[in-house]
Amino acid sequence: MTGHTQTSNHPPLPPTTEADRLAWLRLLRSRRVGPTTFWRLLAEHGSAAAGLDALPAVAAGAGVEDYRICPEGVVQAELAAGARAGATLVFRGAPGYPPGLAEMEDAPPLLWVIGQGALLHRPAVALVGARNASSLGARTARLLARGLAEAGWLVVSGLARGIDAEAHRAALAGGEAGGTAAVMAGGVDVIYPQENALLAAEIRDRGVLLSEQPPGMQPQARHFPTRNRIVSGMAQGVVVVEAAVKSGSLITARCALDQGREVMAVPGHPLDGRAGGCNLLLRDGARLVRNAEDVIEALARPEPARPEPAVAVPEAPGRAVQVPPPPPERRSRAETRALHQRILDRLGPVPVPEDQVIRDLGGQVAQIAPALTDLELEGRLERRPGGLLSRLS
Repeated sequence: MTGHTQTSNHPPLPPTTEADRLAWLRLLRSRRVGPTTFWRLLAEHGSAAAGLDALPAVAAGAGVEDYRICPEGVVQAELAAGARAGATLVFRGAPGYPPGLAEMEDAPPLLWVIGQGALLHRPAVALVGARNASSLGARTARLLARGLAEAGWLVVSGLARGIDAEAHRAALAGGEAGGTAAVMAGGVDVIYPQENALLAAEIRDRGVLLSEQPPGMQPQARHFPTRNRIVSGMAQGVVVVEAAVKSGSLITARCALDQGREVMAVPGHPLDGRAGGCNLLLRDGARLVRNAEDVIEALARPEPARPEPAVAVPEAPGRAVQVPPPPPERRSRAETRALHQRILDRLGPVPVPEDQVIRDLGGQVAQIAPALTDLELEGRLERRPGGLLSRLS
């Protein structure tokens, strides 16, 4: 796939008409189009409608025959399901979209939201941990979440059993100063696990539920890692209370590191497997926290000023002129196939960073990124949270 990629330090404008809303939904729900591919198509073709028009040709160029974009009836059904669930559809760039998420390269183009959407603009801390939490771990999560909520922080978690559920309950008990947000792995109206149905009802009334999946979607294994990137992306920092060395909580912590968020952990006994992940994070430089005050202190430091986006100026004596990048190189079909094979030869089932693949190939992002999109549409590679790639076939 070729085309000039537009870049900006600001998220694209959200859709403003019903036709635009439908085009965004159809593009995102089309087969093998995830958030990263969505934004790339939007940048290369200027609009979701143009991206939809180009998608069959892009897929054909990647070797996918008889590609069909998402039918309009499918997204109309999704909109109807959202209305029945009492959910609101919020697009990236719109006022109701969580500001932290808007900064992410793989930000969800849209979210389904139920509850008190205004909470999403409060300063947020993610609090995650083991499903099989110990009594001490559960108590620690409650103390942290309640203290943070009372101090005005939104506590974000994933509504899982164990630490997540304890954090949500305690944040609700912390009063109206803060609040809690539950990021769902499936549809925003699908409660998983069912044992947290009453808790979800309380969050719906006094907190906020949100998901990037269509309403009614049952959660699948692949949804949980992508859910975790939203949990960390919404927050200024992530606190891990209890976690095994191989756990979803550590995936959330890795997402937080990739997103430039503060990673914090509660230490545990070396012989307790539920503390292995936390102790590993602390060994590798995570901030040790004992209470809510430690978290607040860690996040209260002023952020460095962000550079203003470059602005092209007319040529004037003594002033540099911003030169636009050259158009992308055009490759023959044989050259494209050869590049695809070189990429696949670098990949395996173990995820590796996309920027590492690009460096290994000795190419430029503008040359290799479209080929990665082609392979994703072809179903030969998979994008993972944190900018990771793995080979599927």
